[in-house]
Amino acid sequence: MSKRVVILGSGESGVGSAILAKQKGFDVFVSDKGLIKEKYKQQLIEENILFEEGTHSEEKILNAVEVIKSPGIPDKAEMVQKLRAKSIPVVSEIEFAGRYTSAKKICITGSNGKTTTTLLTYHILKKAGYNVGLGGNVGKSFALQVARENFDYYVLELSSFQLDGMYDFTADVAVLLNITPDHLDRYDYKFENYVASKFRITQNQSKQNYFVYCADDEVITTFMQQNKINSIPVPFSIKKPIDGDGAFLTENQITLNYKSNQTPLIMTIEQLALQGKHNVYNSMAASLTARIVDVRKEIIRESLSDFQNIEHRLEFVASINGIEYINDSKATNVNSTWYALESMDKPVVWICGGQDKGNDYNELLDLVKQRVKAIVCLGKDNSKIIAAFKDVVETIIETDTASDAVAASYKIGKKGDVVLLSPACASFDLFQNYEDRGMQFKAAVRSL
Repeated sequence: MSKRVVILGSGESGVGSAILAKQKGFDVFVSDKGLIKEKYKQQLIEENILFEEGTHSEEKILNAVEVIKSPGIPDKAEMVQKLRAKSIPVVSEIEFAGRYTSAKKICITGSNGKTTTTLLTYHILKKAGYNVGLGGNVGKSFALQVARENFDYYVLELSSFQLDGMYDFTADVAVLLNITPDHLDRYDYKFENYVASKFRITQNQSKQNYFVYCADDEVITTFMQQNKINSIPVPFSIKKPIDGDGAFLTENQITLNYKSNQTPLIMTIEQLALQGKHNVYNSMAASLTARIVDVRKEIIRESLSDFQNIEHRLEFVASINGIEYINDSKATNVNSTWYALESMDKPVVWICGGQDKGNDYNELLDLVKQRVKAIVCLGKDNSKIIAAFKDVVETIIETDTASDAVAASYKIGKKGDVVLLSPACASFDLFQNYEDRGMQFKAAVRSL
């Protein structure tokens, strides 16, 4: 009898895992407590994979040899607790799929900037003609690609939730961009638990592997002083020169050294397609990673200047009567919004709010004081935002639809201002997800 694998959750990663597990000869069952989206249901039916929705049947789950769980299901969930009590291994899609590929794995994490850096790294490798797949938190399911494609490289964006379910998986190149408090509700509200989770990206690495990291991030450097990292460290910084391999900024010039006997790659920040301080970090991380896998410097230079950024991340929407509208709906935490506000050089009408994740708005006070002329709240409960900023911003308006928020910001805005949707909160109080929030914002701007 073939071994039984159960998949909890039927999104992109769950269905991909189910298809790979079936291909590898397992007896597969998919269980989703919610409803399964039509496109995923069709895939399961076509593949002849048994599934259930709207419930978790214990008798069909607790007889598994292993369970692959969606990153969205917390470890505290009742079914996960029952599996743990029976010592049934619970792993992530990345852990499971990693067993069945010998491709080189470039893995990117961080509290902010990971999607941009992942897409930029993928863009560089693709442009260099590499046979490369894109997966993890972005693109198609990693497991599905392992089942159906034959890539030599994978660029994977990994969230802390995915890293938590990874045990034997090894990243050939691990990239850690930054660590700031996020998702603390999943880590018993202990920042050190979240930090340890992010550093799981280096687990199992050896001297044959690489660790690309931000040398300006004190949380990262402190952890590295206290814990042994076995891989080859490759730092990047915008604050200080780096000796040996790494990247650094002096005035407006980036210097990228890899294999110190070679001439460095030098670029000015004006040549980068992605502007703003945070994007200098992202560009450095992506280009160091590309050099580690032997992409030529000319290709990196070209790629950094012709990359197109992703939707909902500091995305320019339109300029109407001299007011710029920017969609940063993907900024679902305070730190992402800090980056967005930090990169603005015009007076800001800031649209923010939504479902609070235990936010501390004090981090934003100085920036808001300097740059924000008015706040438009877009959420069901805005009391925390109002309390945090009422003494530094005179105009604070409350709205509960994207079109009302845009209309209010248009009234307040003057020529030369920027209207920035950068919520610092999750979207689930009024919207399906951050994409839905961004789409509604863009539609409202275009109908002004």
